[in-house]
Amino acid sequence: MPKAVLIVEDEENIRETLVELFDVPSNATTNAATLDQALVELKARPYDLIVTDIRLGGKRDGGLQVMAASGLLSPEATVIVLTAYPDEDNRFASLRLGATHFLEKPVDLRTIAGLAQQAGVTTAMDAPAT
Repeated sequence: MPKAVLIVEDEENIRETLVELFDVPSNATTNAATLDQALVELKARPYDLIVTDIRLGGKRDGGLQVMAASGLLSPEATVIVLTAYPDEDNRFASLRLGATHFLEKPVDLRTIAGLAQQAGVTTAMDAPAT
């Protein structure tokens, strides 16, 4: 059964790069650009891995709301938080809401791939060549 991956990022270039990273046959990858889209996707199915930005569409707490919803709807998911604003309030709030990892942008894709691999999710960096 494929691993369900949700990418929540409002910056299109970053979102597309993350989708490419997880676009392997062993994953079912979904992406959302807004909090509202993310909530729709979270209600649709449980996820194994969620990668979310903290600020979504100018909302300072959009990613925190994603984490709060994922805690209810995908409680087993590994949650990787990305932020360009790594203040302690965001870090503590993220960890309280179930974030597994809190990373400051820019983030090396190998770092994200390594954390995903620890969660049992394959990426394009470690998928066998076809």
